[in-house]
Amino acid sequence: MILPITTYTDEVLHQTAKPLKGVDGAVEELIASMFESMENASGIGLAAPQVGHSLRLLILDISCMKSFEDVAPMVVINPHILSVKGKNLMEEGCLSVPGVQGDVQRPSSITLKYRDRNFLEQTEEFSGMLARVLQHEIDHLSGTLFIDRMEKRDRRKIQKELNDIAEGNIEVDYPLARACSRDGGGTICM
Repeated sequence: MILPITTYTDEVLHQTAKPLKGVDGAVEELIASMFESMENASGIGLAAPQVGHSLRLLILDISCMKSFEDVAPMVVINPHILSVKGKNLMEEGCLSVPGVQGDVQRPSSITLKYRDRNFLEQTEEFSGMLARVLQHEIDHLSGTLFIDRMEKRDRRKIQKELNDIAEGNIEVDYPLARACSRDGGGTICM
């Protein structure tokens, strides 16, 4: 089932996601829907908050990229970065911030402890593109977006595009969720 993608103004993208205690039928269904939604939107990574679920769950599949055809899709649950090495600057984009790209500096390799699709604990080192996509998606689980990591001067350059997204003045080839936030009187959706 294709799920709508939340945009950067949605409150769920600015919260710390809750850890999963296991994988049941509902989580398996969510994982399948996330893969379908990511593929429908031509994405390479997707975190549960991006489809409105505040859970420490992400998926990725970079096999559609040239020279990464042999990289298997991943399900990552309750990730924790143990160590980082190096750094590199690279342009990023995000399904929750459609049409916007910006340079973000990140560690070039990470050691990650996480649980896989079967909820088995894994510890692995990742580098290059895989490390970058993992860090981008893990940021979503902590309420951080790539635009939050951009230099202030670069962020100012994309402010018009961010305003357009906030106002719903964008066209994308995948469904977007209406942005919701809380105020003193309840929940407001735009």
